[in-house]
Amino acid sequence: MATKNLDVGVFIPIGNDGWLISTTAPRFMPTFELNKEIVLKAERYGFDFALSMIKLRGFGGKTEHWDHNLESFTLMAGLAAVTSKIKLFASTAILTLPPALCARMATTIDSIAPGRFGVNIVTGWQAAEYTQMGVWPGDAYFGYRYDYAEEYVRVMRELWANGTSDFKGEHFKMDDCKLSPRPSGDIKVIAAGQSPRGVKFASEWADYNFCSGKGINTPTAFADANARLVDAAKDTGRDVGAMVLFMIIMDKTDEAATAKWDYYREGTDWDALSWVADQSGRDKQADASSTARRLVSTLGDPVNMNGGTLVGGYESIARMLDEIAEVEGLKGVMLTFDEFLTGLDNFAEFVQPLMKSRAKINGVA
Repeated sequence: MATKNLDVGVFIPIGNDGWLISTTAPRFMPTFELNKEIVLKAERYGFDFALSMIKLRGFGGKTEHWDHNLESFTLMAGLAAVTSKIKLFASTAILTLPPALCARMATTIDSIAPGRFGVNIVTGWQAAEYTQMGVWPGDAYFGYRYDYAEEYVRVMRELWANGTSDFKGEHFKMDDCKLSPRPSGDIKVIAAGQSPRGVKFASEWADYNFCSGKGINTPTAFADANARLVDAAKDTGRDVGAMVLFMIIMDKTDEAATAKWDYYREGTDWDALSWVADQSGRDKQADASSTARRLVSTLGDPVNMNGGTLVGGYESIARMLDEIAEVEGLKGVMLTFDEFLTGLDNFAEFVQPLMKSRAKINGVA
C-alpha cells in the first residue's frame, strides 16, 4: 500500500525557549526576526503551514518559561507580508477578543495573504492568563467554554459569509453587526479539543483539529485519541482534518540524538512545571483526555510541553514520521524543534528526502 502524503507544518516559537522547559536546552527570546527566518525557511523547504499560539502569562521558574511572548495576530500579519505560499494560522484567546473584531482582523490578514490565513480557537485552560486582566469569568467557565467557542465561531462565519450578523446566543448578541470587505475566500478554523466535548466542537465547527503526540518514540500512540475525532466527524458528515503535534530531537545517529535529549532532561525546570500542575488542576470537570489533564500527565516526562517527542538519527525520524502518516484520518503533523533554525535545515536536507509520505515534495508523487 502506498504511503499517504503528509502535510507538515511548524509551530513557531512565539514564546521564549519554545517547548523545552529546561535550563540545559537552547535558550532564546521570541522576536519577529527569528520567527520570520523560521517561516521563510519552512516555506522554502516546502512546509505547508505555520501556526502561532497565544500565551498571555508564562510559568515562571528558573527559565521564566513563556513569561516572554509576542502576540499572535500581529505577528502573523507581519509574516503574511513577507511570505507567498505557506499557510498561516493565528490564535485567538476567545475570552479576550470579541468574535466580530477577530473576524475583521482575520479578513485584514486575508487581504495581505489571500487564501492563506486561518484562525485557531483557544478556549483557555490557564486561569491566571485571564485573572491578571480581570476577564476570567470564574472556574464555572470550564464547564461551558465550548458552548462559548461555538457561538464565537458562528458569529465569525456569519460575518465572513454574509457581511452581517444578527446572531443572538447566550454569550454573544449581534445587532446588525457589519463586516466589509469580506474575505477573499474560506478562512479555515482550527481547534485543539481533546475532551469528548472538545472533540464534538471540533467535529461540528472546525476545519482541522490538533492533538498532541504521546511519549518518546511511540509515533502512533496518539491514534486512540485521533480515532475519537474520526468517529465524531463521521457523525457530523464533515471533513475535519486531524493534525498531530510532535517535537523532533535529531542528530546524525540515534545515539547522538538520545544523548542530546538526556542532557535536556537533566535541566528540567521543576519550579515552572509545578505552576503548570497547579493551573491545570483548576478544571475539576476535566477528564484524562482534556488539555488540562494531559498537561499534568506530562510530569512523567515533562521537559517537552508537547507531550510527544521523536528522538533519533535522520533515518529513524523519517521512518517514524512515515508511520504517523498511516494513522487513519490524519492529515498532517505540526513540528517543533529544540533548535528551530538548524532543525529546519537538517529536516529539509536529511529527513524529508527519506520520507515516503513527503513524496510530493521529493518530486516522486
